[in-house]
Amino acid sequence: MAFLRRAWFQIHWFIGITAGSVLLVIGLSGAVLSFRAEITDLIDPALHRLPHAADARPLTPAEVLDRLQAAQPGRRVATLTLFAEPGRPARVNFTPPPGERRGETRLLDPYTGVLLPEPRVEAFFEFVESLHRWLLLPRDAGKPVTGTLAAGLLVLALSGLYLRWPRRPLAWRSWLRLDFALSGRAFLWNLHAVAGTIALLAYLVSGFTGLYWGFDAVRTVIDDAAGEGPAVRMQRMQGAPGPADKAEGGAPARLDLQRVWRSFEQTTSGDWSQVTLRLPTRNAAQVEATYLRAEPEHERARNRLYLNAATGEAAQHERYADKPMAGRLVNSIYPLHMGTYWGLPGRIVMMLASLGLALFTVTGWMLYLGRRRTRKALRGERAQLALARGGTAPGPEQVLIAFATQTGHAERVALQTAAALQSAGLGIVVKTMAELSVDALLSFRKVLWVVSTSGDGDPPDSARAFARKFAQQAGSRLQHVHYGVLALGDWHYATFCGFGRTLDRDLRNQGARALFPMVEVDNGNPEAIGRWQRSIAEAFGVRAAWPSSHASSAAERRPFEAWQLARRELLNPGSLGHPLFEIELQRDGAPAWQPGALVEVLLPPETQADAGAKPAPRSYSVASIQAGGCIQLLVRQVQHEGGLGLASGWLTAGAQIGDAVQMRLVPNPAFALVDDDAPCIFIGNGSGYAGLRSHLRERVRRGHARNWLLFGERQAGHDAFCAADAAQWQALGMLARADLVYSRDQRERRYVQHCLRESADELRRWIADGAFVYVCGSREGLAPGVDAALSEVLGAAGLDALIAQGRYRRDVY
Repeated sequence: MAFLRRAWFQIHWFIGITAGSVLLVIGLSGAVLSFRAEITDLIDPALHRLPHAADARPLTPAEVLDRLQAAQPGRRVATLTLFAEPGRPARVNFTPPPGERRGETRLLDPYTGVLLPEPRVEAFFEFVESLHRWLLLPRDAGKPVTGTLAAGLLVLALSGLYLRWPRRPLAWRSWLRLDFALSGRAFLWNLHAVAGTIALLAYLVSGFTGLYWGFDAVRTVIDDAAGEGPAVRMQRMQGAPGPADKAEGGAPARLDLQRVWRSFEQTTSGDWSQVTLRLPTRNAAQVEATYLRAEPEHERARNRLYLNAATGEAAQHERYADKPMAGRLVNSIYPLHMGTYWGLPGRIVMMLASLGLALFTVTGWMLYLGRRRTRKALRGERAQLALARGGTAPGPEQVLIAFATQTGHAERVALQTAAALQSAGLGIVVKTMAELSVDALLSFRKVLWVVSTSGDGDPPDSARAFARKFAQQAGSRLQHVHYGVLALGDWHYATFCGFGRTLDRDLRNQGARALFPMVEVDNGNPEAIGRWQRSIAEAFGVRAAWPSSHASSAAERRPFEAWQLARRELLNPGSLGHPLFEIELQRDGAPAWQPGALVEVLLPPETQADAGAKPAPRSYSVASIQAGGCIQLLVRQVQHEGGLGLASGWLTAGAQIGDAVQMRLVPNPAFALVDDDAPCIFIGNGSGYAGLRSHLRERVRRGHARNWLLFGERQAGHDAFCAADAAQWQALGMLARADLVYSRDQRERRYVQHCLRESADELRRWIADGAFVYVCGSREGLAPGVDAALSEVLGAAGLDALIAQGRYRRDVY
């Protein structure tokens, strides 16, 4: 299914940027032709209604023909069109000169038989019609081109419908809601999709009718099947001449148009508004009268009456109303194409749909170019951050540098360590712990570990599988290994550098010997980093050149900057849980950030419980994206017997709107956005919606629609703060599935892990399609529950593989 969707997406944009640009010309010219008659009458009103006396009698067709032949000797009339409306000019079409396909068409005064001047805009409309029908190419060459474009329009319309098909197709808001609150790519996509849905029927009609006119083979098959083919019509018009049709000696019967006209009026009982008389050719014996009734079904609801040219006797009368359904449809193709089948509203709709092709061309190109710019920027970012992992440099000794990172800090320190040792001539192998097997350690004599700690002494997600297997090893298999450990942590946590300490202990238990005592680093402390550098230099007996840009993690971090508290909104009034607030902060010249990023908020000194204590920054997931122009956080107000929590209390109640908040953005590579349009499953609860929302907003902006949201809260009546977002994304076709789980709305407690188990087959399909899993929420409740559910559905090996491939990304707290 994912492959099929990607294939149709590629087809849609390819046709859109190729045929779509030419369809723009077809659409604009079609819009001009929609009201051709009205525009002509407006510019030349005298040619629309001729002045005449109230009792003036129009000439009969025979009288008109006589005067034309007298005034235009040598020219033969092919057709004569008359209107019942008083004062309406008649129209005559002369037979084409030798070598030409079309004869001249002129207006004439039905009261005098005098030819009228050509309308001033007629040449312009002839040009526009040629542009619309044949793109100014020769007719035989232009028809298949415009027919192909009509086929392209059909593919665009139907593929667009498929690509935006929502999960709840019967909800009209999913199809027709235009959200002006969106901006950038998201708004363009919303506008493109909603306008396309509105114009869908018009484009299907235009496409199918365009195919009919574009390809003669298609038209012949349809006409013959409906009994309206040219051969059948010619046979009807010519008839089978009998003895009465010819004069003595076998000469063709002489045309008596007076008798023909009298018979026409008697046969129709005067129920006509327009009639075209096709005069007999040299060998024909009949006059074909094609007419509309006084109140026709539409402008092409034509009736045909075949009259004997000499006697006027009605030989055959084909009424539109008596035709079979196929015949009526064929005769309705032109009014369907022009919209006149539905009267004036239909003409307006088709004109707007034609003009809409300009909108689709512009928005389609903007989306395409934006997508190319995004991909180019992403390729540039990948090139700048690219690491030839597993590569080695020649040297006397191979050193393995293994790292485990949650926020990317450990990876940066590992890279700078590798660069320093390479500059000293050592061979280096750099691997993540997710890429490392326990057996692989046996081939290295010296190993450097750079590891961070997640949660209560746990390894980062990417290292979980390795850490579990490594801890299960017994014996002294690593007696030949010398190692060094750099443990990164935060002393505010009770399990400071917990994973580093566990790894150090397990290495010793398996016989490995330390090159130097483990180095513990608190929040990138430059003194501790310096100790790591000196220890490596002494252990390897080299003078390593450490990259100046990576001399210390503290130098890499942004300084705290003042942001203004611009808005604070309670999202869950009446909830059983603690209040959850959306906090909005703004700053001129705000730095860039990526979805999944964190912020560290520095509390004012007056909020610390112990006077004079160093203010510890608090980390929060960013809920907004760069395109939004502000930082949004979701902060749960912690409440206990002593009052409100320090950080949450200050942000949700203590600070006033307009106050300055000292804050800095912190990248979070372990929770980074997927670069391409791979499927993504977003799982979270509570304030963890913040990290998920930033990802979903950015994927919507980029047009990546294969998203599945599983989110848990307490009560739908009070905690459905993400429901509006989910509905909006589904309306845009950007959220394939949304499961909002409310634990307290039923007798049995229900959480997102239950939904995962119930959707096991769907989950396995998404994972098989290459889906990434993002988890953001509470470490105590959500994280272990989701881990267990994923392990059950995918198997322990499947979950480990997902982690090793970097497709399981968590931001839990």
